[in-house]
Amino acid sequence: MNYLLTIGLLVVSNVFMTLAWYGHLKLAENSWFGKLPLIGVIVISWLIAFFEYCFQVPANRLGFEGNGGSFSLLQLKVMQEVITLLVFVIFSSLAFQTQIRMNHLIGFLFLVLAVYFIFKQ
Repeated sequence: MNYLLTIGLLVVSNVFMTLAWYGHLKLAENSWFGKLPLIGVIVISWLIAFFEYCFQVPANRLGFEGNGGSFSLLQLKVMQEVITLLVFVIFSSLAFQTQIRMNHLIGFLFLVLAVYFIFKQ
């Protein structure tokens, strides 16, 4: 069950990361946020990113096979990248009404294949 905790922590971490990296683009539509200087936006993003680290570091620490976890370092990294992409696609679809096209789906398929090959013994 340790592997499920690792994956869950990675998902939560990536939600915070996506909000820190891209949320300000949506928040700029609000008059008060849009008037903030860049340094203010950076500080708010770093405050959000703090919570990303609060989930990312334990996920990697618990999940790493060197600490008794289920995943190699490469597996953790590839999983994190795929989770990042999935969270970003959901966020961009909801917040920005981004349309997913065939070329995007093909790219996602290649990423899933990358996960398959990284996890293959």
